[in-house]
Amino acid sequence: MKKIPKILKWLSTLLLAFASLAGITTWYLHTNISEERKNRIEKSEQYLDGAFVNEERQAENTLGLAYLQEQFFGDQQREPGNDVPIVSLEIAALQNDPKPGLRSIWLGHASVLIEIDGHRILTDPVLSQRVSPFQFIGPKRTHDAPLELTELEGIDAVVISHNHYDHLDEATVRHLASQGTKFLVPLGVGQYLEDWNIPANQIVEMEWWEAARIGKLTITSTPNRHYSSRGLLDYKATHWSSWSISGKQHNVFYSGDSGYSKLFAQIGERLRPFDLNIIKVGSYGPGQAWRDIHMTPEEAVKVHLDLGGKRMLPVHWMTFNLGLHEWDEPIERAIKAAASKNVDLLTPKIGEIVHADKPFANEQWWKSSDQ
Repeated sequence: MKKIPKILKWLSTLLLAFASLAGITTWYLHTNISEERKNRIEKSEQYLDGAFVNEERQAENTLGLAYLQEQFFGDQQREPGNDVPIVSLEIAALQNDPKPGLRSIWLGHASVLIEIDGHRILTDPVLSQRVSPFQFIGPKRTHDAPLELTELEGIDAVVISHNHYDHLDEATVRHLASQGTKFLVPLGVGQYLEDWNIPANQIVEMEWWEAARIGKLTITSTPNRHYSSRGLLDYKATHWSSWSISGKQHNVFYSGDSGYSKLFAQIGERLRPFDLNIIKVGSYGPGQAWRDIHMTPEEAVKVHLDLGGKRMLPVHWMTFNLGLHEWDEPIERAIKAAASKNVDLLTPKIGEIVHADKPFANEQWWKSSDQ
């Protein structure tokens, strides 16, 4: 009987420690949206009853036993077994103005360096080792980046699709901000950048269909179908977006994270033609709720066709272990779907340059890493 008070005391201490840790974590991850920003957010047509909503609602989330079993005990090989081939970037080239034309360089995950009509644009740049609020825990890169963060320079602007850690990386944002790079972000996301002491004149916060000028480019915030959350209490508190990047000679589209939606056909009707569509193909999972906000590779090919475009660059696969599927399944399925629809699908290595006006020889380079 004397042991019972000791056990209760031990349990109380454990619960208190857990509650304290949860409280500290909640405080650490919480961002207070400014009143000025709240006023603008509340006027948005996509904001309803205290949260942003999708025009096409997703199914209800179900975290049942089957899902948890698959998440923690699934037998898929979710990371490459061998080293992934990387093409190192020529750092000196970033110190010069980009040449005319259109080139793209996949840096991994959803990060793509675009040189378009004399400008450099980055999509969702993440060069940290982990996509997590803490660099000692969370999904870690499965391959090196083609350059170090300290080597990244010469970027005119960044487009951010939403606030998830695998798309909005504080370290990368801070580094680029010190060089004067501008950041184009969805409604509400500017609050994070302000909290990181990014100057207000480098932040352009945009609603769907709003456009901004960066040099001679027109960059438009376009719709998609996803959600946001970065902390424990901010589910859908900020918005999400895809992006259209248009120069005098070339147009590029970037999907961000999204489920399939009729919205992409509307974007195509208004803004096509696109020379390059950068579309996510990985990190999907079982259940309609997940599929509604993370399209499959087959749906990604359909998005490309809905948009209208010459070439498709599949991204958001392999770099981080975030989906309940084999690590190379997204690219294999995307290739098959593209072939059935006569879509010109690109499969560059990490760091490899793709020129829009030159033929590109696809290689199945991931086969050497599939061991």
